[in-house]
Amino acid sequence: MPGVIVGIDTSTRATAVSVLVPNGREVERRDDPAASGQPRHAESLQPLLEQALEQAAATWAEVSRIVVGLGPGGFTGLRLGIATARALSQGHGLPVVGVSSLEALARGVELATPKELDLPGSPEVAGPVLAVLDARRGEVFAAMYRHHRTTMEAGVFTPSELADRLAGRREWGRSPMLGVGDGAIRFRAELERAGVAVPSDGSRAHRVSALMVARLGRAREPVDRDALLPDYLREPDAVPPKP
Repeated sequence: MPGVIVGIDTSTRATAVSVLVPNGREVERRDDPAASGQPRHAESLQPLLEQALEQAAATWAEVSRIVVGLGPGGFTGLRLGIATARALSQGHGLPVVGVSSLEALARGVELATPKELDLPGSPEVAGPVLAVLDARRGEVFAAMYRHHRTTMEAGVFTPSELADRLAGRREWGRSPMLGVGDGAIRFRAELERAGVAVPSDGSRAHRVSALMVARLGRAREPVDRDALLPDYLREPDAVPPKP
């Protein structure tokens, strides 16, 4: 059985870390900048990790693996989070696991209360979950999951393209599709017109949870740290000029 697990996600503007102690505490620490503020990944990631370990009464000597969200998401944040996970893996001699930040976002609804999900007539998520992250440039990163299975692979869409694709999918029957993530908040109108139920803006369901990142990586196979790479899904906003 794995020992203490550390989780990291920097795919969004938020910085999120977690510590899972076997048969013990689950601790998550976050830095969520204000809407008008800038991401603080570089300043907050290491302090948050140390705070989470202290709160969980754990030390690096007890950590058995590091799990990090691979994105998609913001380029600068992803690079920093993954580079930090690789450095910690090397420095402490620990295996490292990468998981999809979209999958962690979708599975994170399991941590939210029924009130936070705003689901009409049901306290549980029975239908599919659409994970939507704001990709800027008028686009979103999105993937769909149901019962822990991927039912729509991750891709990059304009809100109208995503809404058109969703409007033709009715396999969820009577159970509403739940849309979560900062992209679902930003493009709420388009998604709701396609029949997607989007929780209120302040719902915890819209956060990528580092607890869920760690949980997802608990039973997955570690990878070589040099093979741990961001899943950008598209070219960066700024690319070097061609020679």
